[in-house]
Amino acid sequence: MSRVLVTVQDLYHFYGSRLVFKHVAFSLEQGMAVLVTGENGAGKSTLLKCVAGLVRPSGGQVARHVGDHEIAYMGHATFVYPSMTAVQNLDFWNRMYGLGRCEKDLLALLERVSLKVHAFERARGFSRGMAQRLALARILLLAPRVILLDEPSTGLDTGSCELLFHEIETARHNGAGIMWVSHDISRDLAQTDHVLRLAGRAMDFWGTTRAFTEGGHDVH
Repeated sequence: MSRVLVTVQDLYHFYGSRLVFKHVAFSLEQGMAVLVTGENGAGKSTLLKCVAGLVRPSGGQVARHVGDHEIAYMGHATFVYPSMTAVQNLDFWNRMYGLGRCEKDLLALLERVSLKVHAFERARGFSRGMAQRLALARILLLAPRVILLDEPSTGLDTGSCELLFHEIETARHNGAGIMWVSHDISRDLAQTDHVLRLAGRAMDFWGTTRAFTEGGHDVH
């Protein structure tokens, strides 16, 4: 039986007097990949931040059954330090979390995200896609049990997207649970096994990807 990593019960959130969403409830288990979908403004990013512990919800519960250091979040901001080189960025997180990785290990991570050739270049000269791949390397460094991705393919070319999909599948195989906000549902749906849709200021759908597609839901 798969281990439950996060349990969300009757979650709701307001911004001021405006209700963002209500009645959100689900469990994220080992090896599960959840596509989070909904129209702009439905609260997808807010939900992810609530799960990550970055936003305190107005009500309901988020129970994280893993340590704080086992949860990784990648949002629109890459948290890449522009004055540092790629390898220095990774070493900063390496030291912060006391992981004890050597430079050889860090270079191997950069090779996995096709950035080894840029390892000693300052990140200020990186494109958006390169910065996204460096942020992905940071997540791989932490080897988290829960991975929360907010439109991670933004700015990535086809090759970089394939790399992202490969690393997500590898993380799932190793037992991580993943929640993924997508702006390209028709492309990304095949990478997931569950769907959570926000609509009408509530959770409109929660279930398997197969049930979602067979139910005639719009995937475009």
